[in-house]
Amino acid sequence: MTYRVAIIMQNTLEALGIKHVLEESFSMSCHVYRSLAQVPDVGSDVFDFYFTDSDNYVLHLDFFLPRKQKVILITALHSDEDVASICCFENESKIIDDINARIANIERNPIEHQEELSQREVDVLRLIASGLINKEIAENLGISINTVLTHRKNITAKLGIRSVSGLTFYAMMNGIIAPK
Repeated sequence: MTYRVAIIMQNTLEALGIKHVLEESFSMSCHVYRSLAQVPDVGSDVFDFYFTDSDNYVLHLDFFLPRKQKVILITALHSDEDVASICCFENESKIIDDINARIANIERNPIEHQEELSQREVDVLRLIASGLINKEIAENLGISINTVLTHRKNITAKLGIRSVSGLTFYAMMNGIIAPK
């Protein structure tokens, strides 16, 4: 199977490098766009994967959020495994391995059915992503620290995300907090 890939990045040279790596290493037909506005039939979702940078991702959250399972961010920083991202400063074999792992994960889990968070869990997640510690969250919501810990445990179990940075990114990607 040949995957159809949209590479949406302002940096043309970086996008062409990604296109080269993808087409040489995988069965992919890649199309490079400098902005989402250039993508034809943007509403029809004709692509299997979207490679983009964090600037485009944040700028077009309304487009990428419903497709987040198909999106791979190209970043300048290493991130934890909770975020589908590839560090552009790695060597080529590491980048290929990381992309292969992302594709394999998407193929194994084509539609991820995460349990929905309760409203109280969303409230706790919003405060975690805002940088508050457990005691501050408890005071803010008028609940005990043990209740906060229980909500955190439930959030982690439902989302499969353990780190505060991963939870913050999840909250941003899902509109729970606004990107800064």
